[in-house]
Amino acid sequence: MAKPESWRLIPASYPILLDVQTRFQDLDPNGHLNNVAFAALFEHGRVRLNRDVRPMGERPGNERTMVAAVTINYLREGSYPDDVVVASGIGRIGSSSWTIEQAMFQHGHCIATCDTVVVCRTDNAAQPLRAELREQLEKMLTTGPIG
Repeated sequence: MAKPESWRLIPASYPILLDVQTRFQDLDPNGHLNNVAFAALFEHGRVRLNRDVRPMGERPGNERTMVAAVTINYLREGSYPDDVVVASGIGRIGSSSWTIEQAMFQHGHCIATCDTVVVCRTDNAAQPLRAELREQLEKMLTTGPIG
């Protein structure tokens, strides 16, 4: 897996920063956060982002989202009981999907990045994103590379 671009390793590149407590059950036999814990911590940040973009009460009843792909790039070991910061933002907006770009930080270092493709379906079929949804997603864009 390619090394992430340098801007991905900076918390300020993301519009949402979420402090998350690690748990003892997140440890592997070597005393480090295991790969399932990384996935769960990123999921927590992703759900919080999606709830900000699409509040439950404002979602059309026939509109559903699903995760189509998740890619995690492990950069460093994580430790317990130290908290992590899960940074999240929108990286790409397509016609019926978007990519959530995330990074996880501990002790000032990026320990992992995650890209998740989310597909929006209306009446069980991919449809163009509603204008209101696209507008909300655009408010959450990551800063990305400069220049």
